[in-house]
Amino acid sequence: MKKTLIMLLIITSFVNATSFSKSKKILTKKIYYDNQNTFYCNNPYKQQKVNKRYKTLIIPNDDFYTPRKKYYKSGKINTRAKRVEWEHVMPAYNFGRQLKCWQNGGRKACKKDKLFKKMEADMHNLVPAIGEVNANRSNYRYAAGSPKVGQYGKCMVQVDFKGKKAYVSDDIKGDIARIYFYMSERYNVKLSKRDIKMFKIWNKQDPISKWEKIKNKRVYKLQGNKNRFIN
Repeated sequence: MKKTLIMLLIITSFVNATSFSKSKKILTKKIYYDNQNTFYCNNPYKQQKVNKRYKTLIIPNDDFYTPRKKYYKSGKINTRAKRVEWEHVMPAYNFGRQLKCWQNGGRKACKKDKLFKKMEADMHNLVPAIGEVNANRSNYRYAAGSPKVGQYGKCMVQVDFKGKKAYVSDDIKGDIARIYFYMSERYNVKLSKRDIKMFKIWNKQDPISKWEKIKNKRVYKLQGNKNRFIN
């Protein structure tokens, strides 16, 4: 009994000590090291040395992804279309807005909030995404239906800016559903009836993949908890 209590305290303290920046490094080096493909577009990526520093950049290939905008309005190259970022599948806005710190000043006001930092750093909710797609998806909700291909070349994702919705390929819908159910249960984040119904359908239509199981085990070893919806 005493040993069990000690182990629980160790695991809890480790999870609470994790930061978003630390999680990103762990995901890159210890979890996704042998599965370097972006979540939405399946575009391969790799660590590359740029100006004496290593950066996670996509391997340009129009068979997977073509930038929606190659240049910023300023005329400079859209660097986010080249790099990989760690995206929150359930946006920070969704799980943060329930906290007082967010209500008092948004994400910046939650920087020192322990619970927010824990939610922000949770590796079960983080996936590698091309920076431009991550930026465009923003905190938009996922929508039923299939994406119209062309917005990002051959990438199976579509962002409806007016409707504030994102359409994704069928082969990651189950992943998204299981992540949302996990975040909702673990942090008491309320989901709408519409989302619950849609995610239940997605969960059935897109079965648990081999990679989901591998990631779940690796995150458990490093973070101390599992996504039971994958188990």
